[in-house]
Amino acid sequence: MNAPEPEGASPRGGTVPPADGAARDGLAAGFLAVPERSCKPRERGITHVIDRGLSIAQVDGLMETVGEYVDIVKLGWGTALVTANLKPKLERYAAHGVPVVLGGTLTEIAIKQGRVEGLVAWLRELGLRHVEISDGTIAIEAETKAHLIRTLAAHFTVLSEVGSKDADFIMAPYVWVEQIERDLDAGAWKVIAEARESGTAGIYRADGEVRTGLIDEIVHAIDAEKIVFEAPRREQQVWLLKHLGNECNLGNIAPDDVLSLETLRLGLRSDTVESFASDGEGPS
Repeated sequence: MNAPEPEGASPRGGTVPPADGAARDGLAAGFLAVPERSCKPRERGITHVIDRGLSIAQVDGLMETVGEYVDIVKLGWGTALVTANLKPKLERYAAHGVPVVLGGTLTEIAIKQGRVEGLVAWLRELGLRHVEISDGTIAIEAETKAHLIRTLAAHFTVLSEVGSKDADFIMAPYVWVEQIERDLDAGAWKVIAEARESGTAGIYRADGEVRTGLIDEIVHAIDAEKIVFEAPRREQQVWLLKHLGNECNLGNIAPDDVLSLETLRLGLRSDTVESFASDGEGPS
């Protein structure tokens, strides 16, 4: 039997790097060959998690079990304004090195009410370094959105969002491409492809089915690494991973689904074994 590689050895030989917890002990020992995964801070393979109102204990539990796989947390829609544990929650995420962004709905309302400066001041007070700029609920002029991205990108990491939350609103693929390109050109770090937290709008049909032709046209024109595809449902995650690779950026992931998603990325769940589990010889 081959001796295991020492801790800290390069993870590029088909195994994942050692972790603090026990979840990867077997893999780190090298008895399975699994796909390569990028390390934090990631530019690809991002898992963007939605927090709909977790308690402090739940945040700690999330970080204990899957913190290594959580790249950014979004406090859904306008929950940040009404949650009673906002500041201690942000402190817990910060202690674990996980950035937080507030839901884009807050930005849309601030634009509608002419109170963007107040929102920016609040983000600074909270110590947040990321901001989401979307127009999925309230119609915002293209130049207004682009100007806001350019302005805020000088001080924050900007995630923009493209697509409507209205399941009945169908946007032509070329319009998606134009809007994504415009937001990236304005300075967005990543562009989120809308799906809602239900996975029933934007890049999906009302029943959750993937709009395959739309996604094909988007990634034909734009590097998929620049896009975070919202995928709250397992079948959506599976399709995107198989189609775009295990390092596809996925968003609106429920906290309880983070571990499941990581197993999908590594071919450790039946849905993706054929796609990502190598048949090559590994350590015996």
